[in-house]
Amino acid sequence: MSFVNTEIQDAVAVVTIDRPKALNALNPEVLADLKAAFESIDQNTVRCVVLTGAGDKSFVAGADIGSMSTMTKAEGEAFGKLGNDIFLMIEHFPLPVIAAVNGFALGGGNELAMSCDIRICSDNAVFGQPEVGLGITPGFGGTQRLARLVGMGMAKQMVYSALNIKADEALRIGLVNAVYTQEELMPAALKLAGKIAKNAPIAVRNCKKAINDGISLPIEKAVEVEEKLFGDCFETHDQVEGMGCFLSREKPKPKPVFTNN
Repeated sequence: MSFVNTEIQDAVAVVTIDRPKALNALNPEVLADLKAAFESIDQNTVRCVVLTGAGDKSFVAGADIGSMSTMTKAEGEAFGKLGNDIFLMIEHFPLPVIAAVNGFALGGGNELAMSCDIRICSDNAVFGQPEVGLGITPGFGGTQRLARLVGMGMAKQMVYSALNIKADEALRIGLVNAVYTQEELMPAALKLAGKIAKNAPIAVRNCKKAINDGISLPIEKAVEVEEKLFGDCFETHDQVEGMGCFLSREKPKPKPVFTNN
């Protein structure tokens, strides 16, 4: 049985973690299925990914405490590496990934959402890193990505105090981009994904790579990353067609399948 389902809608892949009875909690099996789901996406036809959780109560309520409770130090470290490797794969996945957060995004759920490019949520969403209350630290990147997204002070407050925040506060501190009603969430995610998918795929992928690769570099080195990826867009179909049609005021004719030229 797979705990992760993938549905293709036009050029958008909707990846759904489907373990609602456990509030979509992450265990090794779910993580393996999540990895397999992303590896199965046809990057020649899909241009954006929406990641969500089954049901209306939870995106991902966290890592499965039952599976963690008896782990040794070595097993705990290995579990952390498993999660981190998969979340890094998602963070560096060539296509943009939108997290549609429906309900709880706690612990590993918040960490999974933070590995995505864009986060939008429903008005019943709750975010947090509650690990210190269980005698552990965040293990799937929570101490690192949260500070990068919301700032050091707010991240330390949330992590040290195991503070959970609601959707409106997540929006205020910049953890999410927008808040919708539960009914509006998926249509909004698909609308945004569709808008991204309509743009030149090489340019979108290069923008993601430029932002991800450059963010931790000094500005002098970061702009060199951008220069290279900017140059790589030239002589491609999308650049030639896009600029040519801009100048002639004709409508571009995009290639139906992604290629490197």
